[in-house]
Amino acid sequence: MRPLPPSERLFGFQPDQAGLGAWAQNTFIDQDSPLANPHHAHLEQALIGWLWTDEPASHHGRQIVGEARLVSPKQERWSSAMMHHWLGRWFGELPDFVITIQAHAAMQMDDASFCALVEHELYHCAQALNEYGEPRFRRDGRPIFSMRAHDVEEFVGIVERYGAGAASPNVALMAAAATRRPTVGLASIASACGTCRLKLAG
Repeated sequence: MRPLPPSERLFGFQPDQAGLGAWAQNTFIDQDSPLANPHHAHLEQALIGWLWTDEPASHHGRQIVGEARLVSPKQERWSSAMMHHWLGRWFGELPDFVITIQAHAAMQMDDASFCALVEHELYHCAQALNEYGEPRFRRDGRPIFSMRAHDVEEFVGIVERYGAGAASPNVALMAAAATRRPTVGLASIASACGTCRLKLAG
């Protein structure tokens, strides 16, 4: 069973307590899962904080229902200190990424659309690469993380797993993937990702 957002009013943002993070880990990241996605294998060591929100957000008139963010190192500014303070209180330690899901929209989604939304945000959570295109690691062996904008791998991966309705049709490789039967099911998230909107605005 997929986790559901809190039924009560959220008053802004609320750390997930319904097991969304564990569900995403066990469903898409754990490579022993029948729905595992090898594109997310680098996230096995990542700490991802999951938030539900009832706050509306939009970009150019389109509703945003999900957003992934890389947590940047603490800087000597109050805004940075405040963010780190709240993330520490919410999650007990500083996460590598924070993924926010709009609760009301999630409640209206069928299972395949919700899975597509969660995987869409996970695709933004990348491992940094060096100048040779090889994965970067810290001295302790943990991956160095970064954000991934929409790229061909993300488009093709979502289309292969959920169908052509789950991503933009403007990529040639995605069109080829759309001719094959999805490996998980059909879904549509209607360009509702805040992370993508931020990239477009930049």
